[in-house]
Amino acid sequence: MKREYGSFEELDTRLKILKLQREISQESLKFHYQRAKKDLSPLNLIKSLGSNIGTSGGWKNLIVAYLAKKVMDFFFDRSQS
Repeated sequence: MKREYGSFEELDTRLKILKLQREISQESLKFHYQRAKKDLSPLNLIKSLGSNIGTSGGWKNLIVAYLAKKVMDFFFDRSQS
């Protein structure tokens, strides 16, 4: 996309806008990085797991996942022999 500017003032204004947009993007990236780092900490993962298990279908989902893993392990071990 090619832009044409009528004066140096227009060009300077556009450069200032682009600089501010870049700074905003950098700050947003820093914020999202810190948030992800906090959300993926071991303590928060354990809390999240505990709250998910406590929901109405949480226990059922946990049992189904456990049984599915056992079935997959059974078939995988069987195919190895």
